[in-house]
Amino acid sequence: MTTNLRVVLLIAGLFVFSAFVTSLGAAEPTNIVFVISDDQGYGDLGCTGNPIIKTPHIDRLASESTGLSDYHVAPTCSPTRCSLLTGHWTNRTGVWHTIMGRSMLRENEVTVGQMFADAGYETGMFGKWHLGDNYPYRPEDRGFTEVYRHGGGGIGQTPDVWNNAYFDGSYFHNGEIVPAKGFCTDVFFAQANNFISKCAKQKKPFFAYITTNAPHKPLHCPPKYMAMYDGQSENIAAFYGMITNIDDNVGKTRQLIEDLGIADDTIFIFTTDNGTASGAKVYNAGMKAGKGSPYEGGHRVPFFLHWPAGGLTQQHDVNELTHAVDIVPTLLEMTGVKKTKGVKFDGVSIASLLDPTADDIDWPERFVISDSQRVRDPIKWRSSSVMFQKYRLVNRKELYDIATDPGQKKNIAKKHPEIVAKMREFYEQWWAELKPTFSQTTEIYLGHPEHPVVSLTAHDWIQKVYPPWHQGSIRAADRKQKDSKKLTHVGHWAVKVVRDGKYQVSLRRWPTESGAAINADLPAGASVPGPSPTFRSVVGNAIGATHGVLRIDGKDLQRKPVEQDAQEVTFVTELTKGSYQLAPFFEIKEGELGAYYVVVRSLN
Repeated sequence: MTTNLRVVLLIAGLFVFSAFVTSLGAAEPTNIVFVISDDQGYGDLGCTGNPIIKTPHIDRLASESTGLSDYHVAPTCSPTRCSLLTGHWTNRTGVWHTIMGRSMLRENEVTVGQMFADAGYETGMFGKWHLGDNYPYRPEDRGFTEVYRHGGGGIGQTPDVWNNAYFDGSYFHNGEIVPAKGFCTDVFFAQANNFISKCAKQKKPFFAYITTNAPHKPLHCPPKYMAMYDGQSENIAAFYGMITNIDDNVGKTRQLIEDLGIADDTIFIFTTDNGTASGAKVYNAGMKAGKGSPYEGGHRVPFFLHWPAGGLTQQHDVNELTHAVDIVPTLLEMTGVKKTKGVKFDGVSIASLLDPTADDIDWPERFVISDSQRVRDPIKWRSSSVMFQKYRLVNRKELYDIATDPGQKKNIAKKHPEIVAKMREFYEQWWAELKPTFSQTTEIYLGHPEHPVVSLTAHDWIQKVYPPWHQGSIRAADRKQKDSKKLTHVGHWAVKVVRDGKYQVSLRRWPTESGAAINADLPAGASVPGPSPTFRSVVGNAIGATHGVLRIDGKDLQRKPVEQDAQEVTFVTELTKGSYQLAPFFEIKEGELGAYYVVVRSLN
């Protein structure tokens, strides 16, 4: 069959699906509840064959939904989330890592939250964002009207509220720190359910993005859920317990929308952000590897979509190759929400594939890519999987046919050089298109009226080595540097001054909410249920700082002593509009120690 004929048949299939949905004559706009968990793989569900895990509510959802069985994401969390929210390849958006300033979604990207907000929807985001903690990268800057989240990529990471753990934490509610009681997943779902109830009672359409940080490590879990897995290792009991807790919350939310009378007009989605982080040794659905890997177990994940008004209420498996970049265009087509002018998606709408009544949809051949660029700057072919039909080209050299070899044990590259060449050609064109964008560094804005006080953390230092991305590292204050007798500060924040004027730059060793002096040591904090230590359980070491230094663009502009019991060293400097590398540090006995926390205030 020719490519042109395939395109004609595809268009015809889309027309049939649109006519099918229109014929239902739904009077109400379509709501969306989108649930995504963190580090849960394809095999970490009962409905995908796991013999141990208890997920009855998600299993039931799967039995009443269209599911994608060849659906792919990035092998790690931030990259998946940017594609899922924009319909663009991860590397196009500036998000190819989870730290080092490479987890911030470029300001020119338009999110699905913005598109639905522009269409009159209430838009809520609950849990893990991990696409930037400062303007213009926060969820409230990207179209979400109600935001309740932790900081950074997980509870207890450097941008999060100080001393947070998975129980009784504090979170950012529309920018303000508020305390909460209970286990984090329960808190995030409760906030989402309040939002859903309010919208339903006000008869407002809504998009609820519920994104748990569980079951991401550290492995902390309510004891009653761990007790469900007696006989398993502590780590598996906690990991699976966290998933069963998510499952219970999915069940509660589905019951809520039934009780509110809005279930028919609500699209309910459950998916995950990358391959399993902890469950592969127990059950991995026959796939190779897990989180972070270019092999199938790193990026093939579950996806279930239920929508009564759209006729999507029965178990229906879609075995065509699909990707996270397809989800935004699909949701726009299904709800009738218009794409923002000028946006061009890398993905395609798969709405016609979801319809269980559609016959003989001739889906065109396509290529998709998943790669793991856990480095400061992308490297060609690094940890990559090019996908074409059931073929996988891994790291440029290894070819697998997962239809006959799902575990990717037999490299058939030498037997099929023509397929390898075809897949390499696609990657080369893809890379050539995206490569010019890699130098477009995401910069944190200073002086913007929407965010006059900016809190910077070491999580976003741009440097070749990993920065202190969690609070355990901050507490430990490692003062060793490979191949160097004297410690030097090698990282910087990329910042963009948006208006000329005076700026106050305050250097801190501990965050503002800690109330701790620069040279204070801190006791270890309390642990919580689960086998992992909390990040706060590390003793906070004193650093013996003598001076603070304001370094901008490699030049040391000002230097001040650290006064006894001072919580910060503060400088005032004139800055003109433009881009800068901000790298303040403390002088200590071992050399230079970057200020882990810096607060910049516009004095204009």
